[in-house]
Amino acid sequence: MDFQEPHTTEQIKTQLSQPRKPLVLLRDTEALLRRPTVATLAPILPPKISNQLQVTSSLAEASLAELAQINLEEISDWELQPVRIRIGLTFVGFGALMIVLLLLYLNSLHPELSPVQQIHAYWYEYIWFVSFGVAGMFMLGREAMRPHNRN
Repeated sequence: MDFQEPHTTEQIKTQLSQPRKPLVLLRDTEALLRRPTVATLAPILPPKISNQLQVTSSLAEASLAELAQINLEEISDWELQPVRIRIGLTFVGFGALMIVLLLLYLNSLHPELSPVQQIHAYWYEYIWFVSFGVAGMFMLGREAMRPHNRN
């Protein structure tokens, strides 16, 4: 990583004209924020926590260096299909789970209210959880309608 500041106008122009990869930019930005934070916190934390913080920082350094080597242009649409399906299923599952937990909460703590009154009292949360499920269903539907060729 080259964090030295350019000294001439030519160096500045060449650095601005070269587009940086998003994962390299993420790695560099995260490192610029993490290193001073770890250096500031390590001396004031208890020794055990300080050691864990430094180990975690070095693990983050290695993980982000490995991540920065990935070329996003080489990833095909076909390779992203399982990830899109999992995200859609996660949204549907999270929405359903939260609606069940909301109903359990309402039935156990507010049994005196009718179902309409319960939804009226907690409509905001109910709409959020239904929206998560609907978004997941849209993601799954979009994936189902996508062509299945590997090109």
